[in-house]
Amino acid sequence: MDKRNLLIGLVVGIVIVAASSYATGLTKQLLLPFRSNAAYESSESATAPELTMGDWINSEPLTLQDLRGQVVLIDFWTFGCYNCRNTLPFIKGWHDRYHDKGLTVVGVHSPEFDEERKVENLRHEVALLGIRYPVVTDNDYQTWKAYNVEAWPTVFLLDKQGRIRWMHVGEGNYAETERQIQKLLAERVS
Repeated sequence: MDKRNLLIGLVVGIVIVAASSYATGLTKQLLLPFRSNAAYESSESATAPELTMGDWINSEPLTLQDLRGQVVLIDFWTFGCYNCRNTLPFIKGWHDRYHDKGLTVVGVHSPEFDEERKVENLRHEVALLGIRYPVVTDNDYQTWKAYNVEAWPTVFLLDKQGRIRWMHVGEGNYAETERQIQKLLAERVS
């Protein structure tokens, strides 16, 4: 009988802690480092750091200066990352839907493991995954560091003036990201 009461008390305690964590927003705070996003008004946005030199797949080398006048989505990813693979259908979908409307998607491949550093492995994975937008290697993490990225995947949206206006870390929040893409595409360049 004592073991049963102990078990019931333990279960009730876990339920109470979980419910109070949810009700007070503690769960959201605990998960914040694993999934976050931020929107910036144009007046508070800094010009995005330039992409550093690397090997380009699906494109000639691009610069953000060359892409002024377009909305740019920069996706920091690596092909061995499970979470990055989960975001790919959305990234590819945005490329397909909005490329002709002024969106340029650039994948910045910042490798986690040694086999991901080899450009021939990356070329194979890009083809296998059906990625048709430009991808640049970032084996020395120079672009990663310039953007202060801390996790895969991380997405940045740049406005037509090349300023960072949206950032999201992790999976999810796809509807909001798409709303931000649409908002930035609709903005007029002054």
